Amino acid sequence: MLSSAGAGLLTGWSLIVAIGAQNAYVLRQGLTRQYVAPVVAICAVADLLLIMAGIGGIGTIVEEAPTALDVVRWLGVAFLVWYGVSSLLRARKAESLEAARAGARSARAAALTAAALTWLNPHVYLDTVLLLGSIANQHGDDRWWFGAGAALASLVWFAGLGYGARLAHELLGSARAWRVLDVLIGLTMLAIAASLAT
Repeated sequence: MLSSAGAGLLTGWSLIVAIGAQNAYVLRQGLTRQYVAPVVAICAVADLLLIMAGIGGIGTIVEEAPTALDVVRWLGVAFLVWYGVSSLLRARKAESLEAARAGARSARAAALTAAALTWLNPHVYLDTVLLLGSIANQHGDDRWWFGAGAALASLVWFAGLGYGARLAHELLGSARAWRVLDVLIGLTMLAIAASLAT
């Protein structure tokens, strides 16, 4: 039981730590200290639901419905291109961390962006539903413990990223550093969009 939960925790961390669209967005929200709790909650709860769905056998349905994944993929590409271009356009303006915080959008917009970056990313389905689900099912009766460990990894990661970003406040407080961050986020989003499109 504990070994399965530990394996789930480590496997979950190994998949989630890679820099991606979702992580970049959580980091940005954490740096501005705007709507961190709902963004972290949306990302962690979505991972929990997808992991449990994979363990419950939904992965088989996803494998049998490639058209649905194609639709999600192209919606994700469009959204990531829009978000990436928006980040690059933001980088053109010299903006400090304080200005970014003052110009923050609503909690609803932050939540919708987090949801879109989660649900419109086919890699999320491949990692959580198919990969984690199939690994979990190798643990037999302890598969739900594996899933709990993977879900805990997700929660700890997103909370650490969102709330731990405060520690980088001094480093990223200047307009120049903020511009570099927006460029990196924009390029990351566009690179992910390109990888999804191909």
